[in-house]
Amino acid sequence: MLLALMTLSGHAQRTIENFDYGWQFQLGKADPQHLDTTGWRTVDVPHDFQIEQPWVAPSTDEKEDHSDGASNFKSRLSARGFKEMGEGWYVKTFTPAENLKNKRVLLDFEGIMYVADVYLNGELVGGTDYGYVGFEIDLSKKLRYGQPNTIAVRASTGNPTDSRWYTGGGLFRDVHLVTTNAQQYFVRHPLYVTTKDNREIHLQMEVANYTKSNEVNLQVDLLDADGKTIYTEKKALPFERRMKTNELKWAPITLNNAHLWDIDDPYLYTARVTLYDNNGQPIDQATTKFGIRTFEVGPDFGLKLNGKKVLLKGIANHHTLGALGAAAYPRAMEKRLKLLKDFGFNHIRTSHNPYSESFLNLCDSLGFIVLDELYDKWLQQYTGGRTPWMEQWPYQLPEWVKRDRNHASIAIWSLGNELQTYATLPFGDWGVTPYRMLKSVLQRYDDTRKVTVAMHPRGRNLQTDSLPCDLAMITDIQAYNYRYMYFPGDRQKFPRMTFYQSEANLSMMGPNFFGMDLDKVIGLAYWGMIDYLGESMGWPRKGWTDGVFDISLQPKPMAYLVRSMFKPDEPVCHIGIIDSKADKTEWNGVIFSNDGMSDHWNRKAGTKLSLKVFTNADKVELIENGHKIAEQENTTDPKSRNQLRFDNVEYQPGYLEAVAYKNGRRVASHRIETTGDMKRLQLSADTEKWHADGQDLQHIRVTAVDSKGRRAFSAQQKLTFTVDGDARIVAVDNGNNTSNELHATNVRSLYNGSALVILRAGKKAGKVVLKVKDDAGHSAKLVLVTQ
Repeated sequence: MLLALMTLSGHAQRTIENFDYGWQFQLGKADPQHLDTTGWRTVDVPHDFQIEQPWVAPSTDEKEDHSDGASNFKSRLSARGFKEMGEGWYVKTFTPAENLKNKRVLLDFEGIMYVADVYLNGELVGGTDYGYVGFEIDLSKKLRYGQPNTIAVRASTGNPTDSRWYTGGGLFRDVHLVTTNAQQYFVRHPLYVTTKDNREIHLQMEVANYTKSNEVNLQVDLLDADGKTIYTEKKALPFERRMKTNELKWAPITLNNAHLWDIDDPYLYTARVTLYDNNGQPIDQATTKFGIRTFEVGPDFGLKLNGKKVLLKGIANHHTLGALGAAAYPRAMEKRLKLLKDFGFNHIRTSHNPYSESFLNLCDSLGFIVLDELYDKWLQQYTGGRTPWMEQWPYQLPEWVKRDRNHASIAIWSLGNELQTYATLPFGDWGVTPYRMLKSVLQRYDDTRKVTVAMHPRGRNLQTDSLPCDLAMITDIQAYNYRYMYFPGDRQKFPRMTFYQSEANLSMMGPNFFGMDLDKVIGLAYWGMIDYLGESMGWPRKGWTDGVFDISLQPKPMAYLVRSMFKPDEPVCHIGIIDSKADKTEWNGVIFSNDGMSDHWNRKAGTKLSLKVFTNADKVELIENGHKIAEQENTTDPKSRNQLRFDNVEYQPGYLEAVAYKNGRRVASHRIETTGDMKRLQLSADTEKWHADGQDLQHIRVTAVDSKGRRAFSAQQKLTFTVDGDARIVAVDNGNNTSNELHATNVRSLYNGSALVILRAGKKAGKVVLKVKDDAGHSAKLVLVTQ
């Protein structure tokens, strides 16, 4: 691989080379001084080596469940998704061109999971102790120009107790090789854009200058969402040479009649800043997207966006992407975000670590409001496990803030989660001093947003539960996990406080939303609404199963309760059959329980069933085979609002229909039917264009259907997938988080008549044919095209 520098008018420009493809990989140990990659396999980034490993069931001397808390793991791997810990090595050889000798050459990692070391030609040159935060390594003085150079990366998942959830392992985010001018250049994350009064734009750029010049020449261009230049100016700014890098401020730019960023109209501008040498030649350039908007936080209204009250209706999930593990595919993130948006979500809490920049870009463009979180606990154990936290944060916090501060979607910074009960935190005052320390440094880089920490539900004041803990007394926003019932009392005692339910549980869904003063709170984030790997409550569950979407992204019946709450102006009506009694589990002092539900009508004749109808209408009628068998009015009682329960419904084959009425008019309905045996397999792909860029994904849903094309829920056959064309299978799933089948393979059983296969495009555009056959003789194929 030969890398050469792009030039413009003979002068060096910044180049960014995608370094994601063609890595040699081996699971297990290696010697960076004596690398032999014979027999290693080729992988492309993003890559999660842990998702490829077999499940590890609890041993006979282990309990099968997991209770959260400091080092309190009842099963060694239940928190980490029953995948073994280990390390993987990635090796790539490239030849830098001779003309790069006088340039800066950087290797940029957006993240390596979970801790990592990077070697160049056998020499340790960098690494990370907390893989959620990116870093770059200056290779300029160590490269052998014109000769082959070898990059080797050791990535480790650490010990089981180093994280409370499934992290994945490896090069799970993008890698780039960056070259710049060596004398004058933009530093890492150089641009900082803020706005005032929704019309005034303030721009700061951080420049390095190793010349003798006392000024630097810059041009600023602002572009609208269509790419049209709406402002341009070029001028020299004074540079203080005693400091090799300066943060330079541009004069405020006034943009009258600006197009504001909003959740329903997420309009984005682009700032482009070009650096010129003294001969007027461009030598570096930096760009960033930004939105013009104003967030306000206050106890009387919660949160305002551009002067209007907005209620956060959100989700708090981990960074992983189901069957793909931790591999950060933008397309998979987009699919999730669009699903959430469709069900009324408008908010993401990035629990409990920085997500990829691709995710934030999508939140900007799709109109989500983000609470951006840096850490779980301020302890070595939960930040990689190998280096004291006090040695880590001085780099990680500025890197995080400088990377993320221009994102229009980010409204609030969060510095940690459920940590105020840990006596072992630095300074011994239950987090007060670390918070003040972190906040002070954070505001050095961005002072335009409020700052908080999510509070442990059991962590009230040490003297009395009637008062908030000491840490909650000093945060800008009072973020309580689950304990929304404390809001009224704490507000009465401390009228200055503004409340946000930073985690809310499924078993209290409804009361924990309607039971808040929605006019005054910021909102809430429901925990684990998409099932995920890790944090299992007991084998054979491979992870969290209390979501309203299964791990393959199919909505469960309870998803329609969320929809009915989050989209009050859209009529909602959906039946959920209660299949099992509530499975109660205590987690962090909070009871999690939920009746197992399904929404099919294939039962045993004569069975007496209990069910719920989720609706935001005034009244529901229940009709079985043409006969009205029950009706019920909705209520304003938070415990049963929008979830109407019907008991002793006798099953008879045919159909069951719920019909919802508002103001006496039929507004919505949901009908479930008794289906026949499976007759064929049906394949359906995402409707978006599939790009031949080497990374884009196609999610194909496989459904077993009867003779009338209805889903046959009883079908459980094993499927085998094959692909012809420039694409490959990267994951399979079926929504069953208790299955012992693996995700990184081409075989998966139907579950409730459904399965999912995910394809990764190659770089050659053309026809791709997916074929599937089951072990009962059925087969199907789908012809796709990459563009």
